[in-house]
Amino acid sequence: QVQLVESGGDVVQAGGSLKLSCAASGRTFSNYNMGWFRQAPGKEREFVATISWWSSATYYADSVKGRFTISRDNAKNTVILQMNSLKPEDTAVYYCAAGTRNKGSRNGYDYDYWGQGTQVTVSS
Repeated sequence: QVQLVESGGDVVQAGGSLKLSCAASGRTFSNYNMGWFRQAPGKEREFVATISWWSSATYYADSVKGRFTISRDNAKNTVILQMNSLKPEDTAVYYCAAGTRNKGSRNGYDYDYWGQGTQVTVSS
């Protein structure tokens, strides 16, 4: 079992930055691929970014590539999503997820554990 707790969500103006954190506890954090997903009101959950468990290879949705950066600190059991140049369309609840299947997966079904989410609101 892995427990995930996100933090860092806030209200920010367009063009601003936020850093989301996900603290993991339970099983060995370094064995898990870690992902960020988001869900806006009335929309389906969508993939944002993921980082693999052993090589720290990173993968991004086209909509955030060049603006968001995912990183992990296995010693601190933490994964970070640095979000720059935020746009109103980035407004959503952001979820951290952990899984062991398919490195680089953009599919939520490949992630076994999910946090409760943190709200990001970008005002225009």
